[in-house]
Amino acid sequence: MRLPIVIQGGMGVAISHWLLAKTVSSLGQLGVVSGIGIDLVLCCRLGEGDLGGHVRRALQHFPFPHVAERVIDEYFRASGPLEEGGSKLPTLWTAAPTIERVQLGVLAGFMEVFLAKEGHENPVGINLLEKAQLGNLSVLYGAMLAGVDVVLVGAGVPMKFPGIIDRLAKHEHVTYPLDVCGASEGQESHIELCPDEVFPGLPERVGELQRPKFLPIVSSNALATALAKRANGRVDGFVVENPIAGGHNAPPRGLISHNDKGEPVYTEKDNVDLDKLKALGLPFWLAGGFGRPGRLKEALDCGAAGVQVGTPFAYCDESGMEPALRQRVLYKVCAGKIEVRTDPKASPTGFPFKVVQLEGTASDPRTREKRERVCDLGMLRQIYAKEDGSLGYRCAAEPVSAYEQKGGNPADTEGVICLCSSLGATAGYPRHRKNGYVELPLVTAGDMLPEIGCFLPEGATHYSAADVLRAILDPQASVALSRAVSA
Repeated sequence: MRLPIVIQGGMGVAISHWLLAKTVSSLGQLGVVSGIGIDLVLCCRLGEGDLGGHVRRALQHFPFPHVAERVIDEYFRASGPLEEGGSKLPTLWTAAPTIERVQLGVLAGFMEVFLAKEGHENPVGINLLEKAQLGNLSVLYGAMLAGVDVVLVGAGVPMKFPGIIDRLAKHEHVTYPLDVCGASEGQESHIELCPDEVFPGLPERVGELQRPKFLPIVSSNALATALAKRANGRVDGFVVENPIAGGHNAPPRGLISHNDKGEPVYTEKDNVDLDKLKALGLPFWLAGGFGRPGRLKEALDCGAAGVQVGTPFAYCDESGMEPALRQRVLYKVCAGKIEVRTDPKASPTGFPFKVVQLEGTASDPRTREKRERVCDLGMLRQIYAKEDGSLGYRCAAEPVSAYEQKGGNPADTEGVICLCSSLGATAGYPRHRKNGYVELPLVTAGDMLPEIGCFLPEGATHYSAADVLRAILDPQASVALSRAVSA
């Protein structure tokens, strides 16, 4: 398979949704859907009446029609969601999910990739977070059933993913080790997926699947080297992300200090040595600020296979971001009044998180103080070991008393935002609480956000994915128009 040199970033909860990925792939580059919380997104889309019929159309192609019909019957509401509480959502993931819960995750991964691949023959990828461990196996398997071409994984050390991809291509039983806080020595916990138990007879029905390429997202030479040498299967290349990229950033290495805005300070220790990376003999794509026009040539000159671009695509017409919210950001960009802050506390994961400072969103401490703390989506919950050896689940964004009762340090809750609810709201799926409160969005972007006005056609107030690609693949980097990378 030949990979284009521009990879569209897999962003947020449904920001990189199927329409954006389909558009980018149709234009000859690699479109990527976000797999984070995609099962919740499926339920929301059905609960809002499935505008355009896209979800139901995709699920008509699922190999087990009766499973798809059950999910549609359970979550679809032709009249739209109830005002109180919004769309019906499934139970939270655990290390021992029910078959029905696993099936929903598989259907969601299948749906998003099917829609992104529909109508063209070009590759499509899916992005997963290693930190969101509990739903990954199901979503990955569903994506593979739909023929996903590339799997990208970040926010962690995805050492076991290559072998899992190999086994799922053969519909074999897989297990994934879970990170369990407070586990005693020798105590190991896993989540598992047995395709033939979840969908009896499916392997015989569909045959062996295409094995997608695996591109882990790394921020250090040490991680890239470890994955290349010790992963349990083939690594096909890397996306190398530096700290100015949007979303979650890896923490700084060494002793952490903060600037006068309270942001973590990155140093030379956080730079990736590209010569050492090239010595691994695998293709790599540079990410974080490489969406600026002209930087593609710089990346190619450094030996990169290309670039991954996130922020410019997040604010284009085809993005999954709620349109009015997206336009508000663009207006502030054009006025020169936009700011991105690297918040060391916002994410329950403990990783720094890029937050766009925007009035009326969860970036404003005065606004989010009105929110009653609750964790009812649970995508980023931490798994911990109880005294009896069983597993528990906690989140630094849940009520402080509940978090403390589960053994969490109350100090960890300070400044934490419920990313699950806020990022869902950013994509147009806000939760409506019984007390009338509507969850606020939280907007993220890389440090290059103030510069995305360069993608606006003259006199325009918005731009398309095609505008982004035209600007990146400029005449000075015209080699990019015809160059492809064998991977």
